[in-house]
Parts: sequence; structure tokens; C-alpha cells
Amino acid sequence: MSNKQLDVQIMGQSYILGCPVDGEERLLSAVRKVDEAMCKIRDAGKIKARDRIAVLAALNLAFDQGESHAQRPALSKDVPDVPPATQERLTHLLHRLDHVLGKDGQLI
Repeated sequence: MSNKQLDVQIMGQSYILGCPVDGEERLLSAVRKVDEAMCKIRDAGKIKARDRIAVLAALNLAFDQGESHAQRPALSKDVPDVPPATQERLTHLLHRLDHVLGKDGQLI
């Protein structure tokens, strides 16, 4: 199976992503979800750093994915608003992540 390269934009930044030819629709759907989640966090104005926005968006999407697997019945194409209690937990996780990353912001 050959790979295809797609030029996509997430939060205004271009990325070239590789995907299998038959995976283009799924990849573009994922890109849209990530872009929407990151833009929503950015537009809220509380967080400015792109890496922190990406971490929060990933946590939000992973949490939503976990909830949808647990509840299963109706899946919506829209990314639901995150409840305040969940946002608090995610903010707490971000603070813990900042502490673990230390001053240089690098995992390695």
C-alpha cells in the first residue's frame, strides 16, 4: 500500500502529513477535530503557548474519546463542550505536566 502526503493546517500552521491512500478522509477528519479543539482553547484566551494548547487539546480529545467508548450509544460529529469539572481536572494535569517537564519544557 503506498503512502500519500497531505498538506494540512492546524491552528494556522502548515504540516505535511503522510497517510495511506485509503486513509485520507479519516486523517482530514482528525485534523479538523484537532484544529477545532486547539482554536477553541486559543480563542478562550487563557493559554498562549502553542505546546500547552496542543497538550490540552489532546487531553480533551482523549477524554472525550474515553467517554464515548464508555457510553457508546450516540456519537456526535461535534466536539462537545468540556464540563467545568473536567476542565479543572485538565488544568490540574497541565500544571503537573509543567512541573514534570521542568524549566526547559523538554521530556528528554
